Amino acid sequence: MGSSLAEIADTVKMIKEKGLTASGNFPRLFAFQRKELPPMLRTTVFWALFLPLTVLVILAGLPASLLSPDYLHNCGRFWGRAALRLAGTRLQVCGQEYLPLKQAVIYMANHQSQFDILALFAGIPGQFRWLAKAELFRIPLFGLAMRRSGYIPVNRGNRREAMQSMTAAARRIASGTSVVVFPEGTRSENGRLLPLKKGGFLLAIHSQVPIVPIAIHNSGRLLPKGSRILRRGKIQIEILPAIPTTGLRSAASEELTMQVRQALESALARGTDRFVF
Repeated sequence: MGSSLAEIADTVKMIKEKGLTASGNFPRLFAFQRKELPPMLRTTVFWALFLPLTVLVILAGLPASLLSPDYLHNCGRFWGRAALRLAGTRLQVCGQEYLPLKQAVIYMANHQSQFDILALFAGIPGQFRWLAKAELFRIPLFGLAMRRSGYIPVNRGNRREAMQSMTAAARRIASGTSVVVFPEGTRSENGRLLPLKKGGFLLAIHSQVPIVPIAIHNSGRLLPKGSRILRRGKIQIEILPAIPTTGLRSAASEELTMQVRQALESALARGTDRFVF
């Protein structure tokens, strides 16, 4: 504890020496985060500024959502990029050639870290909407921004409400907007893929749109589940070939689940060798 307090004191001293006060500019702070802060100091600066950044982006985006929820979603994309940069985290996206053009899809990504949301905001081009836990919509201001963006709450504890969420998501997809799902339903603690829940696969079959698997590499090492301590490094988003659902019926959901699981597991396994973090 004593060494942590000493590190924090050193952070304050370094910030003053480099002119990174509240009146300083963010780009200088971002560079400071990337190169000079050890984990405890980086963590202190990040969490001290992340909440104000989030509130600022929401307050800036809410009025624009009266014109279109797309504007607020674009603010979310800026928020994702800014927060990752603030954390000193680099983002690399590959596989954009597998994105279907002019067609709604369901993105399905593995989930290891809170950084996954930031990375997907920053890394997926265009408009999309989240299928997210209903509890997130109860967070003051943040929940309002999610509703104004057209994101879709899912209450997994209530079957009836869960079905209503799927219906709302199907309407959103039918209007031409893609949806993002974490099919595991929660973050993995060890990086291994958890069992995939079937709701997203039934949604894909009902909507008759492709599933685009996305393998997120290394986020769990930078900010593991249950930890607040940041590590500097790079997150890799690997977009994988789309898996079609045209002509499939509900009975095919298990086979579809296995296809997505195999695609994600293969990508995560080879990612250890392919990418330098």
